[in-house]
Amino acid sequence: MTKINKAVVLAAGRGTRMRELTVDFPKPMIEVRGKPVLQHIVEGLRDAGVRRFVIIVGYHAEMVRNFFGDGRHHNVDIEYATQTVQDGTGRVVDLARNFSGRSPFILSYGDILISSVNYKRVVDLPDDCEAIITVTRGEDVSTRGEDVSKGGAVFVNEQMELVDLREKPKPGEPTSPWYNAGLYAFRPSIFEFIAKLKPSPRGEYELTDAIRDLAHSGNKVQALELSGEWADVRDPEVLANLNRST
Repeated sequence: MTKINKAVVLAAGRGTRMRELTVDFPKPMIEVRGKPVLQHIVEGLRDAGVRRFVIIVGYHAEMVRNFFGDGRHHNVDIEYATQTVQDGTGRVVDLARNFSGRSPFILSYGDILISSVNYKRVVDLPDDCEAIITVTRGEDVSTRGEDVSKGGAVFVNEQMELVDLREKPKPGEPTSPWYNAGLYAFRPSIFEFIAKLKPSPRGEYELTDAIRDLAHSGNKVQALELSGEWADVRDPEVLANLNRST
């Protein structure tokens, strides 16, 4: 078992579905229950033993940098990398290649709110595993007005090992009860597959394509079902619901 102490957090996007709420804020800095989503993520990972972070910034990067600084006030070490072109989650992760070096790392989307206990589960990477992809049940997501077609449908075998991964499946395409939850653990081998990415039909370099290729190459990618709360803080309605709950 490998204990992971590095994390990459993607916080470069504006989040256009947030409409006027992100005119002056990057979406990960929007507050949920009194503090930014990004702070929930950093503190959750810190409490699970992660001490070194690189935050990928872009839109209103200065707000993230000014809030977190070098991380010392949160008892972590934070550095930054800047995404200058919004061309997909695949290319942006490549910005963390030097930070990772030969070490495994956690990757989190910067707008995902989960129960903190899950971070402790994902920092332990089994020795026979090249990656962990977290999932939540599609039917759980649909009760909140979302569906798997808005993200990644995750296909697994009986051992919860990744078989296939489809980003935003279209009507009529195969679907799955599992939904990509946006928190991962990777060994540095993921960068080999990121380097080979071609643009998707959306014109973006998709991290999910690299993860699928990693699994199809014979490497074990383990799916881990999250427990407790999970939310993609993607629009004002989701944000309002979260801030009404305790």
